[in-house]
Amino acid sequence: QVQLVESGGGSVQPGGSLRLSCAVFGLSLDQSAIGWFRQAPGKGRERVACSSSETDIPYYSDFSYGRFTISRDNAKNTADLQMNSLKTEDTAVYYCAARSGGSCLYEFDYWGQGAQVTVSS
Repeated sequence: QVQLVESGGGSVQPGGSLRLSCAVFGLSLDQSAIGWFRQAPGKGRERVACSSSETDIPYYSDFSYGRFTISRDNAKNTADLQMNSLKTEDTAVYYCAARSGGSCLYEFDYWGQGAQVTVSS
């Protein structure tokens, strides 16, 4: 059984930083894609970043590029999302997700429970 357990998140003022972590159980990350998604109240889910096992070049959305950094540790089977220069519009529930097969282009099979990130002054 595959399980993704998220940690981190919380509340921060605009301009601040937060780090999310995702521990993956039951799936080897060295042959998997790992991604971060978010969903704000009243909005659809959107992709934040993705790390493929097929390439060293991560994917970022326009809003996350230059501010967020996705990283992975295949030995520990974990992934992180470092978020800097946070804005109020970054407020959302953030989810880590994984898929067997290394590409970020397809649907993700496994999801974490979500972590609330609130950016407010």
